[in-house]
Amino acid sequence: MTLNCKGELIDLFRTKVMGILNITPDSFYDGGKYKDGKAVLQQTERMLNEGATFIDVGAYSSRPGADAVSEDEELQRILPIIGMLLREFPQIILSIDTFRSEVAKSCLDVGAAIINDISAGKQDENMLPTVARYKIPYIMMHMRGTPKTMQNQTDYENIAVDMLRYFSERIAKARKLGITDIIIDPGFGFAKTLPQNYELLSKLELFQNLELPLLAGLSRKSMIYKALDTTAEKALNGTTALHMVALMKGANILRVHDVKQAMECIALTEKLFR
Repeated sequence: MTLNCKGELIDLFRTKVMGILNITPDSFYDGGKYKDGKAVLQQTERMLNEGATFIDVGAYSSRPGADAVSEDEELQRILPIIGMLLREFPQIILSIDTFRSEVAKSCLDVGAAIINDISAGKQDENMLPTVARYKIPYIMMHMRGTPKTMQNQTDYENIAVDMLRYFSERIAKARKLGITDIIIDPGFGFAKTLPQNYELLSKLELFQNLELPLLAGLSRKSMIYKALDTTAEKALNGTTALHMVALMKGANILRVHDVKQAMECIALTEKLFR
């Protein structure tokens, strides 16, 4: 499997790491940490040096119950950061975490390479046509409702089957528009209870039936720290444990806060299967 990022082919035969860069004041783990350009550049440089292939920049918190942010505010937060990162790291592959087509378009126009959409195009009918026009990789995640309402929408007949049906429909719509590079994100923590998250992880290999790259976003999430009765700040060990599970079940990309530890998981998993 490969992704075409601005003319560069990224081979996903070896699992890649996507470093998380939240420039929001209220993200569940790192909200407010990167308040100025210096902090943003230092964190980005650290993640790249530790082995991140992609940097995922988000300016709209999607934590459960998060308040809505206007499109103008999202753009005001993210565009200066995108410009600064591309000036400082010209070869960087930037993913934009947004469900709004205008935000996606503005970021792609200045050099972003991937769109990471928590709604798989369901929140903005112009998102899929925009992605198709720019011919860039598209990460589609499973979610119900919005970050504000999603935890009230956790009633599934069979979570894995329901999600496979959801992805099949979204993939077909994207393919019809001409989107070729699609990545699947099961959306751990999004419209899922704690037991449902673990059921989903236990069945993660089923999503290989879609024959598309699989992204696992588990890093420091509440499914870890609530299960261990701890906090997001103390959930690195639990994150590492679940990353190993995701890798053994076929994850092609790990989306993480802690790049070095994720790279170590990948290196050790590779030892098992050589």
